[in-house]
Amino acid sequence: MKQIKIRYFSDEIERLRYIDGKSDWIDLRCAERTELKAGDFALIPLGVAMELPEGYEAHVVPRSSTFKTWGILQANSMGVIDHSYCGDNDQWRMPVYATRDTVIELGDRICQFRIVENQPKLEFLECEHLSGPDRGGFGSTGRA
Repeated sequence: MKQIKIRYFSDEIERLRYIDGKSDWIDLRCAERTELKAGDFALIPLGVAMELPEGYEAHVVPRSSTFKTWGILQANSMGVIDHSYCGDNDQWRMPVYATRDTVIELGDRICQFRIVENQPKLEFLECEHLSGPDRGGFGSTGRA
């Protein structure tokens, strides 16, 4: 089992943990009460910094209820935190855009993350034709 050093910036937020039987994603919490007006942008502190192992990165995304509950969108769609972002003051943050006036309370679960291995080195080979079936270029159905 991999071990990851974690620094908490607040004693007021719950420590990270898996929610048994639900998922291998781990929830992150708002580390300070945040008030936003419609149209505001904010970097919401998540109260943690981590030292990820070399060759790993964290993917941070909203929880499925985040937009419905607070009306915020993650401004970068998905955050990627690589192993080099590992200093004592490298607190993870969620960049958000508010679509309505909202208040996010300290400790609210607003996003989730998982740690994955970096993509292996790839070589791209240019060609005139690919070997797979031609489905028309419109997703799985092949129709517009």
